Amino acid sequence: MTLIVQKFGGSSVADAESIARVAARIVATKKAGHDVVAVVSAMGDTTDDLVDLAGRLSSRPPTREMDILLTAGERISMALLAIAISEHGIEAKAFTGQQAGVVTDDTYGNARIVEVTPQRLENTLSHGHVAIVAGFQGVTATTNDVTTLGRGGSDTTAVALAAALGAEVCEIYSDVDGLFTADPRIVPSARKVTRITTEETLELAAHGAKILHLRAVEYARRYGVTLHVRSSFSTEQGTIVTDEEQEAETMEAPIISGVAHDRSQGKVTVIGAPDVPGTAARIFEVVAARGCNIDMIVQNVSAAETGLTDVSFTLPEAEAADAREALRGIRDELGFADLVYNENVGKLSLVGAGMRSHPGVSARLFGSLRDAGINIEMISTSEIRLSVIVRSDDLENAVRAVHAAFGLDADEVEAVVYGGTGR
Repeated sequence: MTLIVQKFGGSSVADAESIARVAARIVATKKAGHDVVAVVSAMGDTTDDLVDLAGRLSSRPPTREMDILLTAGERISMALLAIAISEHGIEAKAFTGQQAGVVTDDTYGNARIVEVTPQRLENTLSHGHVAIVAGFQGVTATTNDVTTLGRGGSDTTAVALAAALGAEVCEIYSDVDGLFTADPRIVPSARKVTRITTEETLELAAHGAKILHLRAVEYARRYGVTLHVRSSFSTEQGTIVTDEEQEAETMEAPIISGVAHDRSQGKVTVIGAPDVPGTAARIFEVVAARGCNIDMIVQNVSAAETGLTDVSFTLPEAEAADAREALRGIRDELGFADLVYNENVGKLSLVGAGMRSHPGVSARLFGSLRDAGINIEMISTSEIRLSVIVRSDDLENAVRAVHAAFGLDADEVEAVVYGGTGR
């Protein structure tokens, strides 16, 4: 008998009918001879509703109390799912993150898992029962306070439990049939990816793909957990995320795994900064001190007659105000001329392990954007990724152009978003 961890997102447990469908799937897995631990998110938009409710009472609600509030959604889901499973004659027990042994640091709102002690889950499984765990939450080791893991924390909970329990696979259920070569809402002809490495998945998740969360993939890679991304609305096989080599590798493995896009970034430009040692260091020291996460950086060639240069960088829009305030505070110190912010940008990222051994990828990418009449503002690369910044108005056309240029379009529609959210 093997152990399978199954994680169900908010759209998969959005209402009573959906919960009943999930319960039937878990029961089928159990009857097929597997032990099952299910991890659930809050129903539908419950978490957003709770955040909005707190916002009506306070402009800055205490983070500790917010974590207590926001864990309520997953607790509702876990209890209802356990009740639904019991209707099939199989006993299921619901556990909070604390009861499941998920121990975190004390960073309210975005805690990190430091240990998993799943003895209660193991005891439940040993009696032949199904264990249902509330995702997205844990408890601190020092104060015994409830914490939340940040958005997407249910994915991380599931992967952490799979690693601690030695599960054969961690199945991540949402309302699409797996990972696709692009967002099917933008590229209806996107293909389903049947198998992908964690390295490629990390790049896609880090640069805009929403179906898997970065921290969960990092955890899976670190502990060797195989992921199976699939839909709770169908029985289709999804996408296997693993670093295990296939028994029979195809001679012509795909060069490109997918095209990701991200609308959530803005671009800051420091204009007319002195091109002397220490200028860039000072710029990014003050930005880092405000907790801002920098993505791309471009420094122009210094103008010979002035000795001045422009430095541009991108970062999440939510952090842009802090970065600009920090830079305004050192304007006199550095003597730069101006500070410009542009929120009308989007990032396109082309990802594929095949880039390592195939020349001409950059030329094809830039050529496809040229032919589509799209200007490139910034460029960033890694060993298996090429990213560009374009105007936000051009982003969707850019994704479609690049997707077609690399032969990723399917002959027929493969992508179906059953629940309407993609999560």
